[in-house]
Amino acid sequence: MSGTIVPLFPGVPGGVELLVILLIAVLLFGANKIPKLARSTGEAMGEFQKGREEVEQELEEMREGATGGSSAADEAATETDSAAAETTEETTTESSSN
Repeated sequence: MSGTIVPLFPGVPGGVELLVILLIAVLLFGANKIPKLARSTGEAMGEFQKGREEVEQELEEMREGATGGSSAADEAATETDSAAAETTEETTTESSSN
């Protein structure tokens, strides 16, 4: 007796195996729920990838801040100051028009 393990589906699943998997999915979820399931899975994958890209961008900004002349904290402070100035200008404009 040899000690090798033989996989149930060797290699990449082919046509018959995919057909069996599809049949099981239809029996479990029903034909009308499969498109909804596929759509929600696609949306979840898109959100995951978007979040991953945001994290990678933040890490890149942190690396540039550590090696470059300005830090991420300085950039955030500049953005906050700009937003505060815009809010002050809008408030002044609204007060003047009343």
